Order: sequence, then C-alpha cells, then structure tokens
Amino acid sequence: MRLTLHTFMTLDGVLQAPGGPDEDPSGGFAHGGWSFPYGDEDFGAAVAGWFGHASAFLLGRKTYEIFSGYWPRVTDPADPVAGKLNALPKYVASTTLASADWRNSTLLGGDVAAEVARLKELPGDELQVHGSGELAQALIEHDLIDEYRLLYFPVHLGRGKKLFRDSAPAAALRLVSTSVTGTGVIIACYVPDGPARHGSYELPEESQARSRPVS
Repeated sequence: MRLTLHTFMTLDGVLQAPGGPDEDPSGGFAHGGWSFPYGDEDFGAAVAGWFGHASAFLLGRKTYEIFSGYWPRVTDPADPVAGKLNALPKYVASTTLASADWRNSTLLGGDVAAEVARLKELPGDELQVHGSGELAQALIEHDLIDEYRLLYFPVHLGRGKKLFRDSAPAAALRLVSTSVTGTGVIIACYVPDGPARHGSYELPEESQARSRPVS
C-alpha cells in the first residue's frame, strides 16, 4: 500500500485542532475549529475522492479517539467517509492506549516505524493518515510518506503545532496536482523528490568583475 498523508494547515503551517474548540487546546491554543468556516462542496468532493482509495487507516492516539467518538455514530452506509472508516482496518500508533475497541482497530506496538514499513508491504491501494500530527512527524523523520496531501486554509493563527518541526530532515518535494475550493482552500499534493537541493543567485566572479563600474 502507498502511505498518503492528509493534513489541514493554516497559511503559517499550523495543524492543531482544525475541527473544533475542544479537539486539542494544549499549550493554551484558543483557535480550535479554524477549518470549519471553509467547508463546501468542493472540499467535500476532494475528501470523498481520497477516501475512495483507502484500503486501511493509520492513526495517532488523539485522532483515533476523536474519530472513534464520532464516526461510529454516522450509520449511513452511503456516507463516503463513515462507510470507509467504520468498515476498513484501522492501525493505531499509541504507547498509552490499553485497547482499541472501534471495529477492525489494531494497536501498533514497539517500533512504530518498523510496523508501518510492514503495513506498507500489505496488498491494497492506500494506507491513509488523517490528522495525527505527532505520528505524521515520526513518519516524515523515517521517510515513510509516499504522498503528502496538504490543504492550506486562508487563515493564519500565529501559534500552534506544526507539521514540519525544526528537527525534521531536509528533503525536496515535487508538486503533482493542485486545486482550489470555492472558499479558497488550496489543495496541494506532493511526492518525495530526494534530498533538498541548494544553489546561489550570486553572479559568477567573472561576471561580477565585468559589471563593476570603471573609475
């Protein structure tokens, strides 16, 4: 399976608590629910399209607890999100949960990076990560993500948890598709593109010499 990461982000890179005020108030974060005003048909269609490719889900503890408290109550089998989340395998990366009781849920133990690498070897289309910021950072660190699906919302908050932490390894990404919703959410999809590359806009020394004025 390909591992795809789906993340809601503000323009200044914050991913904390997009869905509601009580989702993650840690650190005194007071802007929970910042993504809600921007949901529209375009946004829903993009999300539904991605869920159509899901073969399994990989979730961090906080996202698992949020999802398991909500989606089992959505019982419409035609719902493109609930139908997949409730039926498909869900793998939970947690060192604190004693059990995962949502149907078809399995706790990952020990070396999460090794466990995820093993899951990627299983047959299927996509192993999808939604939210799960701390897990996403670990996946970035171990170069396990095959496609980043980043949704940039037209808001900046000034503080909050971010996807790419300062200690993340440097790497290049290649843009493979973009779209914009009616409310201005930019959906950008990237695939890994090797190490970060560097260069300089300085003029070559010979050119600099030619460009110096003659006194």
